[in-house]
Amino acid sequence: MYSEIASSKRQTWILIGAFTGILAVAGWAFGTYFDQDGYTGIAIALIISIGMTLVSWFAGDRIALSSTGAMELTNRDTFPTLWNVVENLAITAGIPRPRIYIVQDQSPNAFATGRDPQHASICVTTGLLQIMDRTELEGVISHELSHVRNYDSRVMMLAVVLVGALALMGNLFMRGALFGGGRRRGGRDNGGEVGLILMIVGLVFLILSPIIGQLMKLAVSRKREYLADASGALLTRYPEGLASALEKIRDAGLPLQHPSTATDHLWISEPGSSLKARASNLFSTHPPINERIKRLRAMIDTA
Repeated sequence: MYSEIASSKRQTWILIGAFTGILAVAGWAFGTYFDQDGYTGIAIALIISIGMTLVSWFAGDRIALSSTGAMELTNRDTFPTLWNVVENLAITAGIPRPRIYIVQDQSPNAFATGRDPQHASICVTTGLLQIMDRTELEGVISHELSHVRNYDSRVMMLAVVLVGALALMGNLFMRGALFGGGRRRGGRDNGGEVGLILMIVGLVFLILSPIIGQLMKLAVSRKREYLADASGALLTRYPEGLASALEKIRDAGLPLQHPSTATDHLWISEPGSSLKARASNLFSTHPPINERIKRLRAMIDTA
């Protein structure tokens, strides 16, 4: 479990580093094109991207919960087992008990949101509560509490900022080429030719950089799922609980009634249709569920 946690953390930050490197190269290219020092473009893109994500940072959890139709659980009498499991595991994890929300949906699923443990919420579907025994429910909740304790919302917000910066950089680069912003570098005679070349480069960049950024964001999301699996198993000291829960979620095969691409990455299992579940792992917000089960059971074998 410790090895899995260390590996997931390391790979996440390698991806973030590569992400930042691509953005730095984009900023340098933008600045060079406009006779700047190479930092102006990246600064502009980052400022705009950060401004766009402030709303998500301070209100993203409320937006996510609202989009699912979740209702807050305000007392333990309605779902006493769920309330007790969340409360006990939060104490074990050393964090405040998060708010608990319920979604009326037959698809077994759950997610956590909130920018830090003091502003966290856990949401589960009624379908999950119907098919899980207490040990399996503990496995699911420990996974979600691990997302909270590992500050995964902050990591994913960084990824969103970087994706936004890449997209904006490509957009600004393309607009500059269209309006001939770089022609002064090539002189009167060859300015048009240089402008055309840079326009083509800008088009390629505009198309590819957001795609590359999105793929890297999805890769970060998958690594955080592996990290939450391992951290959750460490919290309960019983990886089989989560492994069994994931098996039940997989075998149920029920997509959410009202899925949203904006919240897909939050759920413990990809909430889309079976067609989407068969799509390439490259474009998935989650690692393959069978691989997750395999890794959890490998922890038992090596314990």
